[in-house]
Amino acid sequence: MADSDAGGVILPDAILSVAADVLAALKTAGLRVVTAESCTGGLVAGALTYHAGSSSSVVGGFVTYSNAMKQACLGVSAAVLAQRGAVSETVALAMATGALLAGTDADVAVAVTGIAGPDGGSAEKPVGLVWFGVIRRGQKARAERHVFSGDRTSVRAQAAEHALKMVMTVI
Repeated sequence: MADSDAGGVILPDAILSVAADVLAALKTAGLRVVTAESCTGGLVAGALTYHAGSSSSVVGGFVTYSNAMKQACLGVSAAVLAQRGAVSETVALAMATGALLAGTDADVAVAVTGIAGPDGGSAEKPVGLVWFGVIRRGQKARAERHVFSGDRTSVRAQAAEHALKMVMTVI
């Protein structure tokens, strides 16, 4: 598999292909998306905006790597972060909801928070654990939990691809 350079970040062509499918579906449905990313560091937004014409379907994205940024940009409560941890269902849902509230001209939001490694994992939250949140305006947010294998690059790529596929489920 060849890789493509998306603004200085190498993304597998498979991710860019899924992103193209998402953009086409968004355009057909007349919807716009906003992203909220932690462990993927902007890869989801990068894959979407790699494609020409993406500005008609992409509002923007938030890279909220630290808890302070999750609070400041997305309105995730300090109490939830302290009680559940950044890598949790509750935080993924709060990130998606916060991104949709902040992205007032977006119809869909997707959030990613996880442990890409190689460090930072525990027995309860292993390296490769990623929580996703997705919401369409006017609908209830939903979350998914996945544990991906591989090195940091692989976990991040798998997470970005899965986030894009989650967007497809609400279009």
